[in-house]
Amino acid sequence: MPSSKPRGQYAKGAERREQIIQTATDVFATEGFEGTALKRVAELVGVREATLFHYFRGKQELLTAVLAERDRRSLAAMEADQAGLALMVRSAERNRREPGLTTLYAVASATANDPDHDSHAYFKERYAEVVGVLAADIERRQSEGAARSDLPAEDLARMVVAVSDGLQLQWLYDKGVDVADGLRDFIDVLLKPPPA
Repeated sequence: MPSSKPRGQYAKGAERREQIIQTATDVFATEGFEGTALKRVAELVGVREATLFHYFRGKQELLTAVLAERDRRSLAAMEADQAGLALMVRSAERNRREPGLTTLYAVASATANDPDHDSHAYFKERYAEVVGVLAADIERRQSEGAARSDLPAEDLARMVVAVSDGLQLQWLYDKGVDVADGLRDFIDVLLKPPPA
């Protein structure tokens, strides 16, 4: 009969990894990702900074885990009627309250384009999923006559993502930029059926 010790050690390691992800997500939300934030995460978890990387290959793998946790929390907070375009606007509103994670996401998405980057697969899959969900929402609106149908739903979905990311980048330099309002206005204009 196999010993239960390895299973216990594995479970303890998995719990510690989850604790690191949860703590890092909370710290990065307010303090960002660099230097002191990693020390703060280690301090709150009760380990040395170097120990964090016993659970993660490096900063980028921890970063990817934090971004996935950010997505998980966002979906958990979503109400039943908030999907597709409504979720994009709600996410932009939430991002305003989490400046560290928002900055982290914007910077990471811009630097993970190299296929060898630890976060590359995460962003590639995330963009594909977001475009797919938005396109389905837009397609539904098109079939109801509530959105323009002179352009394919997927093209419109990509434009919404591009504006969202573009406004977010501008927000990095000017905190007066209201990403949620800008996105809401763009969606209203973009989806309005062209005049007959």
